[in-house]
Amino acid sequence: MNRTAQVSFVLFTLLMALIASLNLGTFLLTALFGYLALQVFNLRGSKSLSVVLYLLTVVVVVAGLTYFAALAYRTFPKIADAAIPAMAEFAEKNGIDLPFTDYASLKVSALEEAKEGVATIGRYARIASLQTILLLAGMVVALSVFLNPSWTAARTAPGVPTAYSELTSELGLRFKTLYQSFARVMGAQIVIAAINTILTAVFLIICRYPYTPLLLGLVFLCGLLPIVGNLTSNTVIVGVGFTMSPKMGLIALIFLVTIHKLEYFLNSKIIGTRIDSPMWLTLIGLVIGERLMGVPGMILAPVILHYVKAEMSVYRAPSQTSSLTE
Repeated sequence: MNRTAQVSFVLFTLLMALIASLNLGTFLLTALFGYLALQVFNLRGSKSLSVVLYLLTVVVVVAGLTYFAALAYRTFPKIADAAIPAMAEFAEKNGIDLPFTDYASLKVSALEEAKEGVATIGRYARIASLQTILLLAGMVVALSVFLNPSWTAARTAPGVPTAYSELTSELGLRFKTLYQSFARVMGAQIVIAAINTILTAVFLIICRYPYTPLLLGLVFLCGLLPIVGNLTSNTVIVGVGFTMSPKMGLIALIFLVTIHKLEYFLNSKIIGTRIDSPMWLTLIGLVIGERLMGVPGMILAPVILHYVKAEMSVYRAPSQTSSLTE
């Protein structure tokens, strides 16, 4: 590894640390997703067509997520009002202690450390505004890099290599490897989320579940979160099952446990061939990512793990290199 490559690794590491410390995971994640979408739309080699399809997709996704959020905001409290008493009654009959008995006590248990008042509302409003700005900035950066990946504003004729050109070339390789890791990891995660959603859809339709479109949207979105996403969506599905009957809640629980046990074989095939990362290492990455950047950090954690492995796999260990030269 030459000196320029070493400097690029240091700068790239500092940049990632800065993104984590400033909680800019949403920005990085949006930029990577946006660039991935632009590359997918660039099958015919027309950048203008790719940009148009990208902008249309952004509008459709934003409209869909807005509708989903509004529907979830109206529906989830209704589900909780019906599910929690049913689950509490079932737990009482079977001698199971729960930390809540109704929706109000659940909210108190979940928000016991939150402060009420205008200051809290204002803080949440500022956070929402900041995340919106980061989303827009990430989409613009993805579009800008797609149209002009050069490190200068205008493409100049090749001349004598300079320290800047060599360094930016190495940094470009770092970002290229990061994007490839993201495409590899998220491609696998999207496939798993889609398969999980299809299998869950069959179960919900056969059992005539209420709120099926909302639940399927939740299953797919949560499926993009490795490991913990399925736990979140499964909890909601089991809760809705208890609103129908305790028997249906138990059937849902058995089905979800069974389906995820079967999916371990599929996951090992998809994730194993693409990522090759043990579960314990992924879990550690998820915990650290969540503590640093919240949900975006959890999504990015497997990507960073794969990136580190991809970069380090290119270079031989010093001991091996020296033994080869002797």
